[in-house]
Amino acid sequence: MAKTYSIAIDGPAGAGKSTIARRLAKELGFYYVDTGAIYRTVAYFMDLLGISPKDVDGVERYIDELTITIEYDEEGAQHMIMNGMDVTGDIRTQDISQKASLVSAHRVVRDVLLEMQRDVAKRHNVIMDGRDIGTVVLPKANVKIYLTADPQVRAKRRYDELIAKGQKADLPRILKEIQQRDYQDTHREIAPLNQAKDAVLVDTSELDIDGVVAAIRTIVKEKIAL
Repeated sequence: MAKTYSIAIDGPAGAGKSTIARRLAKELGFYYVDTGAIYRTVAYFMDLLGISPKDVDGVERYIDELTITIEYDEEGAQHMIMNGMDVTGDIRTQDISQKASLVSAHRVVRDVLLEMQRDVAKRHNVIMDGRDIGTVVLPKANVKIYLTADPQVRAKRRYDELIAKGQKADLPRILKEIQQRDYQDTHREIAPLNQAKDAVLVDTSELDIDGVVAAIRTIVKEKIAL
């Protein structure tokens, strides 16, 4: 098997991980793996069944009935397929985001999805983003980035994104939800969000997308001879 390279990007909700990772993946010709979308798919499946994301027994009971596959369209965009159905658009709600944070804390869920994520990295050059990529999923990743930003900046970005889509949005509520998500992700018992010791910290609070991409591109070039 040919040698593959992996880039891990971790960080809190709203730091811009998906946007940055997607652009870099396109530039480098890597596969982009949005692991947050995978957990959102699990949360969405349980939500359809009426299973609370806090119900460990319920999640364990039904997890085996869920089949998740990742497909990519001609533009390289990742699509989440849940039991044969494309749910890419359905999982992009703030409610499912909150529930994904809760359901991802269950060991059974992380165990089921861990090998799936690692298998993609074994077969392809990948940029993978999430909460525990550099610490748990790909601890030997060639490049590790910890992407963050001030909570108020992240909330404003999310607010602007929703308004641009023509959706209603309440900035104070979004900020509160982001702060709650941060607490959940950093305090969960299993694979909590934290910066890997060998990850490079990139604070995006004062940077636009081009600036962040340029900064990470430089880091990648220093660590990988592509």
